[in-house]
Amino acid sequence: MERTGCVVAGGGPAGMMLGLLLARAGVEVTVLEKHGDFLRDFRGDTVHAATIRLIDELGLGGAFRELPQSRLRNVAFPVPGVGLVTLGDFAALRPPYNYIAMMPQWDFLNFLARAAAEEPTFTLLMEHTATSLMFDGGRVTGLRYRTRAGTEGAIRADLVVAADGRHSALRQAAGLVPKEFPVPFDTWWFKLPRYSREEGEIAGIVPAFKGTEAMIALFRDDYYQMGYLGPKGANARIRSEGVERFRERVAMLRPDLADRVDAIRSLDDLHWLDVRLNRLPRWYVDGMLCIGDAAHAMSPAGGVGINLAIQDAVAAAARLAPGLLRGQVSLQDLEGVQRRRRMPTVVVQTVQRIMHRAVFVPLFTGRRPGAPAFPLFMARHVPAARKVLPRMIAFGPRPEHAPGFARRQEPRAVP
Repeated sequence: MERTGCVVAGGGPAGMMLGLLLARAGVEVTVLEKHGDFLRDFRGDTVHAATIRLIDELGLGGAFRELPQSRLRNVAFPVPGVGLVTLGDFAALRPPYNYIAMMPQWDFLNFLARAAAEEPTFTLLMEHTATSLMFDGGRVTGLRYRTRAGTEGAIRADLVVAADGRHSALRQAAGLVPKEFPVPFDTWWFKLPRYSREEGEIAGIVPAFKGTEAMIALFRDDYYQMGYLGPKGANARIRSEGVERFRERVAMLRPDLADRVDAIRSLDDLHWLDVRLNRLPRWYVDGMLCIGDAAHAMSPAGGVGINLAIQDAVAAAARLAPGLLRGQVSLQDLEGVQRRRRMPTVVVQTVQRIMHRAVFVPLFTGRRPGAPAFPLFMARHVPAARKVLPRMIAFGPRPEHAPGFARRQEPRAVP
């Protein structure tokens, strides 16, 4: 039977970052990823300022900035008779952390995988799905997995970390049940082409409202990443209405993009996100810890889920590495990680729940369609307010720094 110090289920941003950090501490760490690669669209393509700062602290900033990416510099709302009102201006933050990088998540995960592979104690097992836990006297002692070829195996470890997402199999196996909060909407992601003749910001977020419908557009280098927002439970209805009706919705909300809606060839081009908002009352059992979406599924409102998950990984590495090097992680250590990360999780989810009630519930019930009036008033007339939202999104309420054992000097360029 295989043996490691820490086994991490899930090769997403939280799992890969935790693997990298623990390996830099000298911990034997194995990360299991169920897919054969990281190529998946619409899986959170934002790298926040707090994460970019972390990457600099790890000595990887130069290599990160060489990756293809665009820079998100603002969030704006359309106001009739006024035009676009900037609700959050990331450019107002202190450089060099005055933007959010937008890149395909697979590029970011491959970047982390390459950095981690340089550490002799790191192992990444692709096409390995964590299926269940192993116990000894009530303590988790490892996990079982299945490969894509159907081979089954097991890994014993001093600690199992569930970073396997909002539908975590390991969380369920441990008997941990999240508390669910109501969410009024789902999101349907898709792409529309962006022509070379079109000018303007390379990256930005522009919402559109009309009647009881809404859509957001994220500007990318050569396409628009579009998100149609509809009431929870509407997926079957939207698909039954067909692709032509969906094209009409897009053209109604964004007439300026009506000339390219034929790029939506069929409803198979839509990626439906069943939006969830929940968190575990307790993130751990003896021998196992949940982080990221396995501990707290986030709404896409604000786009902060990835940043929060990565901050979980940093806090977990800092707290758990000493115990893992000794071969013993206590319940107090696991509780310490949750205690450190609970406050920012609660704060962010509370803000998201307020956004849901203030924007989306009135929108879908027709009581007050459009953008919320109070935040727009503050953005237009109180300059200091424009700094609050971008900082909350870019850094979060408790940003983490790289632990000392994981820091490296940036390689100097060869003249």
